[in-house]
Amino acid sequence: MTSSAEDHRAPPARRVRSGHPGVKARLPRRSPLRALTPLGVALCTLSLISCMSAPAHPGAARRSNGQPADAGQSSAGRSTAGAAASASAASSGATASPDALPALTPAQMAGQRVIYSYTGLEPPATLLNWIRHGQVGGVIFFGGNISSKAQIASVIKKLKQANASSLNPMRAVPLLLMTDQEGGLVRRLPEQPLLSQKQIGESARPAAAAKAAGTDVGMNVNLAPVLDVFRGPGDFIDQFGRSYSSDPHVVSALGADFITAQQATGVAATAKHFPGLGAATQSQNTDAAPVTLNVTLHALRTKDELPYHAAIAAGVKLVMVSWAKYSALAPKTPAGLSSAIVNGELRQRLGFKGVTITDALEAGALRSFGTTRHRATLAAKAGMDLILCSVQRPSQGQQARIALADGLTSGTLSPTVFNAALNRVVALRSSLGS
Repeated sequence: MTSSAEDHRAPPARRVRSGHPGVKARLPRRSPLRALTPLGVALCTLSLISCMSAPAHPGAARRSNGQPADAGQSSAGRSTAGAAASASAASSGATASPDALPALTPAQMAGQRVIYSYTGLEPPATLLNWIRHGQVGGVIFFGGNISSKAQIASVIKKLKQANASSLNPMRAVPLLLMTDQEGGLVRRLPEQPLLSQKQIGESARPAAAAKAAGTDVGMNVNLAPVLDVFRGPGDFIDQFGRSYSSDPHVVSALGADFITAQQATGVAATAKHFPGLGAATQSQNTDAAPVTLNVTLHALRTKDELPYHAAIAAGVKLVMVSWAKYSALAPKTPAGLSSAIVNGELRQRLGFKGVTITDALEAGALRSFGTTRHRATLAAKAGMDLILCSVQRPSQGQQARIALADGLTSGTLSPTVFNAALNRVVALRSSLGS
């Protein structure tokens, strides 16, 4: 997502979105206790393969743990990604995905694709309960969620304990714990990197500085680096020092350096905001309102998308897609809701096989695209693997989960495509430390 400004403070930073410091910023959360089960163990544990069973009556739907299914959601028996999911993942180019998943209900399958958020220093009981029952893929942290290293370490321990519950069929793989720790103003933790990406690009030894910035953030996903190539001084991305350079080759090199160093610590890096927000003017903030970038296809591909070639070659695990509209690619549809951009540009043209994640689902850029449920469904249809619900209310994630589960059981969302996305997410989680 585009980092917003609310978190442009160093210490307890909040979540940053569409690059604007005035919005809630996310907090990078890398779990301090990262001893994660190796992928081999996950594959052994997740060994049950089952077929999608016939849908049950919605009114009588109940989870295996005896709790009622989400309102408005049919239980559809116990759905599973199973072998079909693995096959679809392979056909879509996904790598390292498990051969089989345990039997999952539609709510659990959907929950694996949703990133939740909450307000305050302690995760609410409702969120912990959903985690215990396998309905959460991950959590994002903001400045308001962190008061100290000891406090956030304690929170992460609670989240891990909930994830390890015997009621959770996905307990063999860690939750995705993420934040925005870009550096400079956009930091959720009062730690490195102190330099902004702009300062790194202007430093005497930029490559060394970029590598040094890729530190262990105490969580297993960092929503960084920003690969936007800014056009002029003071524009949307440059005003907060979030771009390495106006030269796409410099951005490519430094972004790849950061990604390599970050992922060497066991933290998955996230390249953002594809296909690029570098052309956005100072007032064009997707967190606040719809934004259309009238950039030619040639400029998009030779400047804005150029850094993604290096990022993909460096093995970046996630790519965040922006909410801007691009007149040369999909003039009426925000990038994260456009299959032409997600599947066409990113996956087919650039060959990205990792996990895609939306920017903040509550962004002002989506004001004409309906409710949380509708937006989540549109994003999944477009090819987004993870739905980022960062309004800091667990109920937002719940609504996204219900929408995806309903789409799966009703056929609105293709089971093959859904399972491919699910396998990519599980493969990512299996590759990360606990």
